[in-house]
Amino acid sequence: MIETQTRVALAGFGAWGQMHARAIGAIDGARIASVFCHSERSEAAAAELLPDARRFNDYEAMLAAGGYDVVNVTVPNDVHAAFAVAALGAGADVFLEKPIGVTLEECDRVIEAARAAGRRVAVNHELRVSHQWRGVREIVASGDIGAVRYQHFSLFRHKFRQGSGGWRYDPARVGSWVLEELVHFFDLVMWYAAENGAPARVTAYGNGANGDLANHFCTVLEWDDGSLAVLSQCLSGFEHHTALVIGGTAGSVRTWWSGAQDRTMHPEFELKVQRGAAEVETVAVPLSGEVFELEESLRSAYAGFREGRSILTPEQTRIAIEVCLAAERSHRQGTPVELSRDR
Repeated sequence: MIETQTRVALAGFGAWGQMHARAIGAIDGARIASVFCHSERSEAAAAELLPDARRFNDYEAMLAAGGYDVVNVTVPNDVHAAFAVAALGAGADVFLEKPIGVTLEECDRVIEAARAAGRRVAVNHELRVSHQWRGVREIVASGDIGAVRYQHFSLFRHKFRQGSGGWRYDPARVGSWVLEELVHFFDLVMWYAAENGAPARVTAYGNGANGDLANHFCTVLEWDDGSLAVLSQCLSGFEHHTALVIGGTAGSVRTWWSGAQDRTMHPEFELKVQRGAAEVETVAVPLSGEVFELEESLRSAYAGFREGRSILTPEQTRIAIEVCLAAERSHRQGTPVELSRDR
């Protein structure tokens, strides 16, 4: 029997926590040693799916019991930071679902806790490891389409799942619907435009509010060099569809992804690029979708921890939280919001 290299404590066993469990089960050299279950329903699911793992209904008790190297945090957004800080204090590395926190203060607590403990945090922006979405970054970084001048990223999907106890529909727990999914796309457009520096201002609009949560949201990011990114979210749609176009000074990219739901095993997708005056090229993409990307993100994160590094640190992803919060503020105020230049 191969000696286990990474012992995982899984904090949260809702729908996404169960996706983590399945992905970890496919990774050689990793196993789930313990799991925190917040309800009788999740405990029953853990007993069925993870019969060999220790089960806890108290998170602090799970941490105190030891026997793990990494804690995977898959609980609701409002406790991401607190769970991560506690795990770091217990001496673990942390694989942390986005968002790092629902405020910048929470993000900074995670960053400081990791530094104080001398441990690592890997934030799960799984699209960064995608053959499709990482492929876009590789095209841009190659210089084949010149400097990025314009991006348009759109999301059209069915309404969000309620989550355990309805947490996704509680602003105090989810933070916002911008932080729930658009944060991935804010992260991507800033990654694609990394050579342009950080964006300077954000202007946002929304309607179809569900309490304090807007179903329809549109954001414009502006850079000091004049480049733009437009991001839009429609949560009153059907199925799950995303599309991105990038216009550069010497070419362009268009890519899209469609599935019956975000976790489908059988999506459709395409990536095309025009490099200068050349013919439009279809770039081969073997697989794309968060089901596949979660496994790759976990595999890469665990390998990174064993080597003493993080594949994506909270410092690197803090700006995505900052921009999401600024977009929400712009929507509420009805005015553009200047972004911090001191990073």
